[in-house]
Amino acid sequence: MHDNRDRKQELAQLTDDDKFHDECGVVGISSPGAQNIAKDVYFALHSLQHRGQESAGIASNMFGNINYYKDMGLVQEVFDDDLMKTLPGDICIGHVRYSTAGESQASNAQPLVVYSRLGSLALAHNGTLVNAKVLRERMQDDGYIFQTTIDSEVIAALIARHLKEGSIEAAVAKVANIIEGAFALVITMGDKLIGVRDANGIRPLCIGRTKNGYVIASESCVFPLQGAEFVRDVRPGEIVIVENGELRSVMFRENAPKKVCSFEYVYFARTDSRIDGRSVYLSRREAGRILARESGVDADLVIAVPDSGTVAAIGYAEESGIPFGEGLVKNRYVGRTFIQPTQEMRELSVRMKLNVLEENVRGKRIIMIDDSIVRGTTSGKIVRLLKDAGAAEVHVRISSPPVTHSCYMGIDTPNRKNLMAANLTIEQMREHIGADSLAFISVQGLKDCIGFGDDICDACFTGDYPVELSDLDYAAEHEKAADKRQFIGEYD
Repeated sequence: MHDNRDRKQELAQLTDDDKFHDECGVVGISSPGAQNIAKDVYFALHSLQHRGQESAGIASNMFGNINYYKDMGLVQEVFDDDLMKTLPGDICIGHVRYSTAGESQASNAQPLVVYSRLGSLALAHNGTLVNAKVLRERMQDDGYIFQTTIDSEVIAALIARHLKEGSIEAAVAKVANIIEGAFALVITMGDKLIGVRDANGIRPLCIGRTKNGYVIASESCVFPLQGAEFVRDVRPGEIVIVENGELRSVMFRENAPKKVCSFEYVYFARTDSRIDGRSVYLSRREAGRILARESGVDADLVIAVPDSGTVAAIGYAEESGIPFGEGLVKNRYVGRTFIQPTQEMRELSVRMKLNVLEENVRGKRIIMIDDSIVRGTTSGKIVRLLKDAGAAEVHVRISSPPVTHSCYMGIDTPNRKNLMAANLTIEQMREHIGADSLAFISVQGLKDCIGFGDDICDACFTGDYPVELSDLDYAAEHEKAADKRQFIGEYD
């Protein structure tokens, strides 16, 4: 077993202040008879790196003995060839993380490994539980001592507790009916690899078949690199078990309303992934088309905020007949720094990441497509960059509805008082970011581009949460109305 590296790094990402971040990505591979599949998981985590850049970890299972390593950093920063040799096994799970629930520290990295009288268990979790605090306090009252601040440990501890009642599948099913919220899990114990998807299907999880076994992952973009054939998505409320090269499943809960996270299609997932049978690429392109129909404007050029706005911008250009071109160039090598950023560095972050192609925008009426506006700080900076470069007009179009509510389902969104659309009208938002016009896709338009009707979670746009939030000790705080003058002053 390997613990975290002793080095303590100040991890700070110069990320877009205006974006969501998903909590993490998970993967599990079972390949009976293989000696070391940690490298396969390593490459799978590379495919999921967009889902979390804070920490990475791998746990390998050889005949029920689990070795693991995890640390802060990107996948290639955490692992090397020598380290991979210390992780033998024919079952392996991996995790990349961006913290939402729990502090940013090495002890909160995953997978988690717990030890019970019936053997070792490793677990990786994507999502957030809404009743984690209540469960944690009850377990602490019973004498359980937690080693981390993440709700994933609550899941692992509950499974270990219920193992005495029967098989690992029975324990997982029992716990899956106790925890509430969003969760996609990969678990290994004994000779089994297990995948679990929450009853509403909020967080994605899918299955691929290799020549020698199975892959369970957050996104289907993992499978080509593994030489795996897509089998299907894990159904909401389903537990899938891979044992001795065979796949079987049980339902821990049925008939709950399906509520797939809409932001997987808007922003999180890679464009080459399919979630619940729907192409992320086609969904984003259709969002751009619908946006053009709902809020067209005369202009000379459609540009995207790279990379998340690119596909929607292509769709907008196709529908509107206005040419699509490059207006912003992204520096792909300025993604993270180990130096704690100063306020000056934060102010420079957009200019470090994005340059304007002055030749393309000077004197032109620009339509700038982005996937979302959350706080609004980055959008304003980009509009200023374009106008400083000589753009005659900048019209901002957003391929998601206004974000008016915080998310409690595994997405890092600010308190509601810091959500621009929760505090300002669209006209006030337009003035604040300095755009000549501003429009968002409608909620119905979002549903149409994804194609699932009401089977999506749109709580961040509507406040219609798929699970009861009564257990959240901070829900009331997030729902308080913010002082608009304070909001505007804070972000000027």
